[in-house]
This record gives sequence, structure tokens and C-alpha cells, in this order.
Amino acid sequence: MTEPTVRLTMAQAIVRFLCGQYTERDGRRQPFFAGCFGIFGHGNVSGMGQALQQFPELRYYQTRNEQAMVHTAIGFAKHTRRLRTLACTTSIGPGATNMVTGAATATINRLPVLLLPGDIFARRNVAPVLQQLEFEHSQDISVNDAFRPVSRYWDRINRPDQLVHSLPEAMRVLTSPADTGAVTIAIPQDVQTEAYDYPAALFEEWVWHVPRPRADLASLQRAADLLRQARRPLIVAGGGVRYSEAEDALRSLAHRTGVPVAETMAGKGSLNFDDARCLGAMGATGTAAANVYAREADVVMGVGTRWSDFTTASKTAFQDPGVRFINLNVSEFDAGKHQGVAVTGDARACLEELEAMLPDKITDADTDVRIASLKDEWESEVDRIYALHASDDGVAAQGAVIGAVNEQGDPEAVMVGAAGSLPGDTHKLWRSRHSRQYHLEYGYSCMGYEIAGAMGVKMADPNREVYVLVGDGSYLMMSSEIVTSVQEGYKLTIVLMDNSGFKSIGGLSRSLGQSGFGTRYLFPENGALPTDEPGGQKRPLPVDLAANAASLGAVVIGCKTVEDVVEALARSKEIERTVVIHITNDRYLGVDNYETWWDVPVAEVSEIDTVNAAREEWEQMRSKERFYR
Repeated sequence: MTEPTVRLTMAQAIVRFLCGQYTERDGRRQPFFAGCFGIFGHGNVSGMGQALQQFPELRYYQTRNEQAMVHTAIGFAKHTRRLRTLACTTSIGPGATNMVTGAATATINRLPVLLLPGDIFARRNVAPVLQQLEFEHSQDISVNDAFRPVSRYWDRINRPDQLVHSLPEAMRVLTSPADTGAVTIAIPQDVQTEAYDYPAALFEEWVWHVPRPRADLASLQRAADLLRQARRPLIVAGGGVRYSEAEDALRSLAHRTGVPVAETMAGKGSLNFDDARCLGAMGATGTAAANVYAREADVVMGVGTRWSDFTTASKTAFQDPGVRFINLNVSEFDAGKHQGVAVTGDARACLEELEAMLPDKITDADTDVRIASLKDEWESEVDRIYALHASDDGVAAQGAVIGAVNEQGDPEAVMVGAAGSLPGDTHKLWRSRHSRQYHLEYGYSCMGYEIAGAMGVKMADPNREVYVLVGDGSYLMMSSEIVTSVQEGYKLTIVLMDNSGFKSIGGLSRSLGQSGFGTRYLFPENGALPTDEPGGQKRPLPVDLAANAASLGAVVIGCKTVEDVVEALARSKEIERTVVIHITNDRYLGVDNYETWWDVPVAEVSEIDTVNAAREEWEQMRSKERFYR
């Protein structure tokens, strides 16, 4: 019997296939692809461009920047807990390589995106074509090979029939809880347009069941035994808690056993800020409550965290001489870190099973009192910072602006951020009131993610307000997607904090004795950029970011004070298109490190005295770094 076939071009087959892909977890089924972002060029206009025009079932979205469209897909995938995503197509050449940063951002954050860059001619006879990289030792290399190290799956389709085998493998990776990330399928521009008789079965609905892998029973038992023996146990909640929808399971275990919870950037919101067991942010950008308790913890259970240097404060956060780790993670690689008890499985399933093995109470009365005291002291500190509206110079304080959005904004909104000093301050200060309220891209801390990523959140959750907190440095890297948000009707409220440069690295530079060199937007003096110490006569650049935002189609509300920001937030709710709330904030007034540290090596020899002093301090702190057995 002859198998039914459908004659399509390779590009048409891709689009038809993507339309039929679904995911299912816990009985909830939904389309995996919500559409395809793209910019057309000679490398994909007649292939993917024609296919998307022919099959509008896969919604095509126009964008302004190739990196930005990948960020939008990442934001969408993260907000939908990795159960949905978007595809992204570009031409060969700079359009393709512009996506490499986005691919790295997706893979490092373990978030699924499908990238479909055009590629060089497979038949080669017209080479070198426009934008082709020539490599004298091989004709089988293109700029798309740059995606290999930042993709979880990579393929080049040199014949249309190869697609039959490549697409299912791509979907396997995209829907894997442990292996997901960027998937790149390079599609040569000539092969995109070639027709082939594809098996009709390829285009039937495919439902990818996203599992909840159970852990080995013995590993769960070892984890339970270690927790029962603990005197000062701590749970560190990572992004895996949120991706597996394990918030209720975590809350139940923490309340029944008394074990407190600290949160990574990706895990913040696992518990609401006012939960009695929530100590808030952990590590180099952590709260005093979490960091003081962590220093004395003797058993630390990480749930869905990859233990980045910010979470461990460069291996200085946990100072108990005999501290032991439990690593509950769906990824065997992450579960094996810190020589801990490896519990490999789904966070929600494992937490539910682990709770059944534990007694009703692990922590004692003294520990409970200490947790409550640390938490109360920290909330008082947040209140103090939120009330500190301006510096001595009368310029708005960044912490107070964060507080205005947090306390006066819509409590059901989502807040999006990514890079600079804002992630550190929001990780400490933001009071999460629901599990999806805090959306930070900090696995790659990619400047330019904020606005594009926020649009992905809005696409995934259009009825919810989305606030973007972004500094001028990151804004200038990628403000273009304001245009896309206006075009598509995805309204964002962007709080643009203007501090005339790179505030985060300026502060870091000063802490290293380097006086903020190269971090301020200033005219050169005597042929060189000046340093950035407070005070002194400096000539700022005549940049008008408010006018820039207005030129891109946003409604701009200029603010001078924190009170103005509060009024602007109220006005923004009545405006239907994207709003930019612009305010100048003090670049020197920061938030404390709260008994933590981050290892940034200082020059070992220097003619600058402040650098030498910083080196001495670094060597003292470096000695506290631990090798966790």
C-alpha cells in the first residue's frame, strides 16, 4: 500500500508541521507554537516568507531586530512555563548571526526557542553569494555554524527529505524538561524552495507529553535522611520550581517542616514575599535575611537551580564547616553539582514524594524565632529604602522607584527586567505577590532583553499589565521593539531610569578602585573619557531618551520625582498603547550588598593606589571561597 504524501516545498513543510505540534502536561493540551517572528531577506523571503504567506494558520509577526525576536520568544516561553514558544526566521548573513546572542540566552536559561536561519546554497554553483562566509578549507561551513555551541540541537537541511527526520528530533529537544534550549535548523535558501512528496503523517497533530520524571527512591530517601538530621536546613528555590508548577508543593513542604526558603533570580516568586517561610533573594544580590541564615545553614537543598556564582556568592555564601547539599533537579548535570545528594526528577513530583518521607517539624523553636526575626528586620529595611525617595542632590533613588512600581502598580502585573543594577536591586527589594510577577532574565543577563522579552510575556498573558524596568544603557541597546508592541497592540508600561550611562558597572568599577572609568555617557576631555567619581564638572551628552521613545510610537510621561512616577502609573492604566515613564535617577545611590560578595578579580599590580587597596580586599574575600564536598 502506498503511503499518502503531500507535495510541498521544504519551507511549506516546516510551516505545516509547526501548525500541528501540541504539548500536554497534567491533562492540559495546547498548541506549542504561537506563531513565527521574522525579518525577510534574500535568504528566506522566497522560502519561509512564501510559506508563511500561504499558511496563515501560523501567525507571522514582523519585528525590527533579529536578536529581539528571539528575546520575545524567550519571554513567551518562560511565562508559559516552557510549554509553548515561538519560531524565528531570518535571512542568511547578519540576520542569522544577530540571533546568536538570543540563542545563547535561551540555552543558558533552559528555555525553548526554534530558530530557522536561511543558509548558503546547497548546490554551491553560484557561490560565493551575498553575505556568504568563504572558508578556504571547506565548503560546508557557514556563519550558521556559530549557532552550534549555543544550541541544544543543530542541523542543516541540505535535501528536502532530511526534514522528515530533523523536525521530530527538534521537537523532542524543545519539549524536554531537561534538555531544552535553542534549537537551530539552518535552511539553505535554494532547498527552502524545492518541492518534495512528504509523508502526510508528518503533518498530523502530534501531542508531545511533557513528563514529570520521578526520582530514584533511594536518592529521595537519602535526601530525607539528611534533612531529618539537619539543625539549620535551608531550601534554595530556582527556576525549576516555577517551570514545573511546584509552588504549592514547595509551600506545603516548607510549612509542614518549618524549613525556610531562599530564592534565586529565576526562582523568585516561588513563595509570596509575606509567606512566613520566605527569606527572599539568595546570594550576591540577596537579602540580609537569606544571606545571614545561609551562612549558618548545615543542609542546603537546591530545587531547580544550577547554582550560579550569584546564588552561591562565588562559593562564599554557605560557611558551615560541614555543610551538605541536596540537589533536586530534572537535569542530571545540575543535580550532580556540589558533590551533593543528587535527586534527579521533576520538582513538583519529587517535592510531593519527599514531603511524605519527612516529619511534621524539622526546625526547632529557636530556629523559628530566628527566621521570623530575620524576616521582620529585612522587611523594615525594604520599607526604609522604598521611603528614601531622593538622594541628597534631590535626584530620584532607584530603590524608591522600584518601590513605587511594586507598591503602587497593579498587584497582578508582571515585572520584567534583565541587566544592569536593576536586577540586583529588584531581586533584593521586589515583593512578589504571585508566582509570575517577577520575570528576570539573569542566566545570561542580556542587555536589550527587557522590552522584547516583555512583549513575549504580554503575548502569553495579554490581559495582565506588564511593567518593564530598564536602565538607559540597556534601553539604548534595543528599544526598537517599542515599534512592534505598538504595531501588534501589545501594550507595555516601560519605566525608563535614566542615569547617563552604565550604573551597575560604574559602581562595580568604583569598588575595584577604577573610578567608574568608561561607564558614563560624557564628552571626552583632553582626548580621553573622564572617570565617573561623584561631583566635578563633566559634560554630559545631549541625548533625549524621552523624545526617542516618542518617535518610536510610545506615549511618554516625563517624571522628576517618585511621586510623579506613582501618578504616571495610574495614568498609564488608562492608555491603550505602550507607555514610557521616563525619570532620571541617581547613579551613585545604591543598595547595600547585605553581607555577601561576588568574585570579580582585581588587577594584581597597578600604579593606581585605589586599585591596590581593592586587590587587598579581594584577596581577603577570596580566601573565604569554599569547595563544597
